[in-house]
Amino acid sequence: MGSSSPLFRPLELPGLTLPNRIVMAPMTREASPGGVPGPDVADYYARRAAGGVGLIITEATDIDHPASWGGRPGVPRFYGDDALAGWAHVVDAVHGAGGRIVPQLWHIGAERAVAGDLDPGTLISPSGLATTGERIGEPMTEAQIADVVASFARAAADARRLGFDGVEIQAGHGFLIDQFFWDGTNKRDDGYGGDFVQRTRFATEVVAAVRAATAPDFTVLMRLSQWKVADFTARLVTGPEELDRFLAPLVTAGVDVFHCSTRRYWQPEFEGSELNLAGWIKKLTGKPTMTVGNIGLADGDFMTTFYAERKGSLNAPVEPLEEMLERGEADLAVVGRVLLADSQWPEKIRTGSADLVPFRVEMAELLN
Repeated sequence: MGSSSPLFRPLELPGLTLPNRIVMAPMTREASPGGVPGPDVADYYARRAAGGVGLIITEATDIDHPASWGGRPGVPRFYGDDALAGWAHVVDAVHGAGGRIVPQLWHIGAERAVAGDLDPGTLISPSGLATTGERIGEPMTEAQIADVVASFARAAADARRLGFDGVEIQAGHGFLIDQFFWDGTNKRDDGYGGDFVQRTRFATEVVAAVRAATAPDFTVLMRLSQWKVADFTARLVTGPEELDRFLAPLVTAGVDVFHCSTRRYWQPEFEGSELNLAGWIKKLTGKPTMTVGNIGLADGDFMTTFYAERKGSLNAPVEPLEEMLERGEADLAVVGRVLLADSQWPEKIRTGSADLVPFRVEMAELLN
């Protein structure tokens, strides 16, 4: 395959040069006791950087808002001296291996309700609704909204101070920002509710605050999805015209790169076009996009078979992905599970090695 492949061409982003187009997906591992990433976490990410990953997006990290934490003690924090010191070592290790890295900043919002031992008084959501539609509390006040926006900004400022190469804002999959986007969870009748454009206000305030707390050339990524963890069929928009209107405020607020989460990267997003979500977002905004969804896996389905009793998925050819990049329908390829199985996957793909390690589901391998 070699360097002629579009997967191995460098890419210039605002304030950031990537050596290739392969990105490591954010994958929650729950391997940071007490929320503090240790030396093993630094080694885990550094191995992927040494294996040829162009950009690493960390697993989701809790920001310092008290309702952000989801009750899982191994999920890393992005606040507190101990956790931030751990992240500083991660950054040093990844940079030492020649990689680039950004943290994914996360607020779980109403999804916190799934942890039954949590105090329901600390749950927050746009309209007091879980993603299942169940009432779990009262709508967020404007003061609560401002507190969360400030928490994202503090985390971004810390990321820049620690030497990260940018940040990713998790705005998909049914978590807090996405709960504002989705009409199933946002029933507000103030300035944070309404149609799919008005429902972007909270996200635009987060992006603007992150931008103000960092620098004009500090790379800001945003992860978007139509589907939710609670509903694979959910849709924010139904066609390109709505998508265009939905994206415009996010672009104006300062998003540099859109991480377009789909379950299968090869599937079209709307009828009448072969473009997937990344292709449409790039076409409509002109911004760089990341495509994701079962890259490198020949069989299996996201979530439904992730914890199944099986021996894993055979590796899939990357030619369809390369063709998508060559056509300019996306700029970056976000790879998940195959990088858990094989930290050297990018280099093996580049050199044409047949010695690829198939992904296996056993939880122990998530800690490699």
